[in-house]
Amino acid sequence: MYRIFSDGRVTSVSPLARHPPASHTAPPRRDNDEVPQPTPTADPAQTRAELENLRPDLVERYDAALPAARAAVLHRLRLAIDREPLPGATYTEMDPVDLAAKLWPGTTLVTEIANSVANLALARADALPPATLPTDLAAVEQLDTDGHPRHPCCRTRAGMTVADVLAYAPEHRPVIRLRRLRVPAERWHGTGQPVLYAHPWQAARLLRRYPWLTDAGPTRPMRPLMSLRTVAPVSGGPHLKTAVDVQMTSAVRTVSPAAVHNGPILSEALTRLCADLPIDILAETEAGAVITEDGPDRRLAHLIRRAPHLAPGETAVPLGVFATRFLHTVDDPYTWLTALTGILFTPLATLLSRGVALEAHGQNTLVVLRDRHPVRILYRDLGGVRVDRRLGLDLHGDLPTDDPTALRTKLAAAALGTVATQLTDAFATHHGAEPGRLWAIVAAGLRDHPALLTEPLPIKATTAMRLAADPLQDIWIHQPNPMAVYA
Repeated sequence: MYRIFSDGRVTSVSPLARHPPASHTAPPRRDNDEVPQPTPTADPAQTRAELENLRPDLVERYDAALPAARAAVLHRLRLAIDREPLPGATYTEMDPVDLAAKLWPGTTLVTEIANSVANLALARADALPPATLPTDLAAVEQLDTDGHPRHPCCRTRAGMTVADVLAYAPEHRPVIRLRRLRVPAERWHGTGQPVLYAHPWQAARLLRRYPWLTDAGPTRPMRPLMSLRTVAPVSGGPHLKTAVDVQMTSAVRTVSPAAVHNGPILSEALTRLCADLPIDILAETEAGAVITEDGPDRRLAHLIRRAPHLAPGETAVPLGVFATRFLHTVDDPYTWLTALTGILFTPLATLLSRGVALEAHGQNTLVVLRDRHPVRILYRDLGGVRVDRRLGLDLHGDLPTDDPTALRTKLAAAALGTVATQLTDAFATHHGAEPGRLWAIVAAGLRDHPALLTEPLPIKATTAMRLAADPLQDIWIHQPNPMAVYA
């Protein structure tokens, strides 16, 4: 258990957080022992040192998980080296941090990869048993230990200490409370009352910098979802997406003024465009940002999103979690993928023909299961959507486009290059399914959209982007389309 102070500090309440000792007396320490100072963006060694004080019950499991975590991040990094436009050539290192340091010495990517290894090992050390299959959405999302299936920085939380990660990261199953910060009316931009819902990690920093914000107290208890900064009330109700100045995978997770403006407008349009499709849009009903010297500030902003409505007997599972924790619930992968294609890939292509490309990757896209079978899709997080400008929507930022290729790329990279690829690989590994037969099922659902079948699959070059001058500018690579033979 962790105590979160009003200034954002996090400390452990007892040395054995989830297994309290018999007394409240701190365990004796040997002479000359020193408690490690909290280190933001800790590497594996620093993480272990801090665990000895924060969570000694996890140290042995952390040590056991570390070699596999190194191997998992190394695999992601080698994939990137093999397929992305990266400097470097051969590699013999068996540690991803050593490999990154050799290829790109002095870059922040080396620190990010070290932190990713440490946090991945920590997540696996604290994971629930594989057989654990909750039905509550937040608990389902917190099953995810490994994060992005291809990104070497799959578990990077740059700027957070080990204590912060344990206190706030979803894979450690915390319950937190946001802070309600009252905002002067003239400094509020958006809908709803001038109250900013701030993540506790962020709130203390904001209150120190902006004394005209007033702390109006905590919210009811919340649980973080897959993205850490998006939370769901324990007692039910709308989800809240907050701004956190922490780099997770590729980006610092703030909420842009464009997202504040676009969310409610795009939610209404997508709900209308998807009315006859088995895709339920989790609408962003309210959004707001605080106006600072730079205008509406992405560090002081939030979105409020409709929570999923599930009928009795239904379970919602993000597709990224399904591919790692729910495969054993599938009896016949071909039948299952056929059902998913009918409610996901075909409707996504239909929506594309209407001028909208959803960024339907494994975190944004949830499959609703009834009796373990896919019955419909939930889609959330509208920041990555692309919209044909001819639809005439009043959208800001990079969402509107005149380029049909940009629309197809956005859809194909997420739904086909990521989700379909991860599922076909997982079914091949777990069930011994034939990849070609699996891809033929997806192709059959896209037969009316030949470009999606024949064009090379776009893959975002995430490692190259981390090394680029502008890490937010998309860099694409392309791989042969496994569905081209079925076109």
